[in-house]
Amino acid sequence: MKHQGSIGLWCAIAIGVGGMVGGGIFAVLGLAVQLTGGGAPVAFLVAGAVALLTAYSYSRLSVGYPSQGGTVEFVNRAFGENLFSGSVNVLLWVSYIIMLSLYAQAFGGYAAGLVGHPHSALWRHACLSGVVIALTALNAFGSSAVGRAETWIVGIKISILLLFVGTGFASIDAARLAPSSWGSPLSLVAGGMLIFLAYEGFELIANTAGDVKDAKRTLPRAYFAAVGFVIVLYVAVAAVTVGNLAVPEIVAARDYALAEAARPFLGQAGFTLVGAAALLSTASAINATLYGAARVSYIIAKEGELPSLLERNIWNRPVEGLLITAAATLLAANVFDLSNIAVMGSAGFLLVFAVVNMAAARRSDDIGANPTIAITGTVACLAALAVLLWQSRHDLVGLFALPAMLLLAVTVELAYRVASPARRS
Repeated sequence: MKHQGSIGLWCAIAIGVGGMVGGGIFAVLGLAVQLTGGGAPVAFLVAGAVALLTAYSYSRLSVGYPSQGGTVEFVNRAFGENLFSGSVNVLLWVSYIIMLSLYAQAFGGYAAGLVGHPHSALWRHACLSGVVIALTALNAFGSSAVGRAETWIVGIKISILLLFVGTGFASIDAARLAPSSWGSPLSLVAGGMLIFLAYEGFELIANTAGDVKDAKRTLPRAYFAAVGFVIVLYVAVAAVTVGNLAVPEIVAARDYALAEAARPFLGQAGFTLVGAAALLSTASAINATLYGAARVSYIIAKEGELPSLLERNIWNRPVEGLLITAAATLLAANVFDLSNIAVMGSAGFLLVFAVVNMAAARRSDDIGANPTIAITGTVACLAALAVLLWQSRHDLVGLFALPAMLLLAVTVELAYRVASPARRS
């Protein structure tokens, strides 16, 4: 166990950057280009602005309520331990499951591309299912080597992305990034919200707040530095991708778009290198998120908002929550397509983040937050969610994804409250 104040600024920034630069950028880049054309860098910038607003609320809440519970703790502190808070926290768990499905889909797409079967559904589903099962087993039985390797994995994937950006900028065709190649303003915002989950992960800093040195100064700096760096990185990656590969080619290779975009200036070696980085990144993201989602289920159960079996540890790990999370991930990843999963994941986190911004506004006096910024963050998240749902209005799965997730969260929490009134009292 870390001693109090063991995490410094750079370590906190690394946690936030590592949480964001996981599998998201590899998974959603092709979707962003499909929707926004040459305006993909703008879409990443729009999504980053919403993330930056929400990072302010997280920074103030983390300072005011340092806890391993993170988002769960913030919601309960602001709104009490009731049906609303319980439902939001269950929605957070469901959203993590959707994120896992996205990472698994991305792993399957890149793996199928690397073995020469980029359009084979059988290969994609076999690869994505295999990696989820393998990493679930690792998490269940424990692998300290995997945990120790995470820092190196973060360094490797960011280095490869920086290599991609550094070498690809020289060969950008500026005409492909001209405003005439952009989608409509609404599609740029909608594209940004579709890929919003690529920024999900900065909130992991909140879970370390109790161990951060000089938290009042360090936490805000860590949040803003992490999100700011990732905004610049994502915008640059999107610009290099669109500037080197025609939009139709990116859309055709959307399941492994980043690897395909490296081919024009790095050749087959670049395709293989970025593809390998994608496999490494998505696998490490699945590993970390499996543990994180199981941990979230454990914390929610500890708060009395989920059955106590999820609170029980086996081999010092919340295995029941892990197995339920993994099973739900396998189901979602094999049933829904990438665009459906992206809509579901982004919608879930936009709503959860809207509630976190509301929590910061509600507790602004206690945590020293500017309520205007927190309210602006709430409005931005809800407006972004509305645009995302509007853009998905012709896709029945995408349109009804959020209502279905909300209904599931409320039903689970309500059913548990009815079934276990003694534990809730």
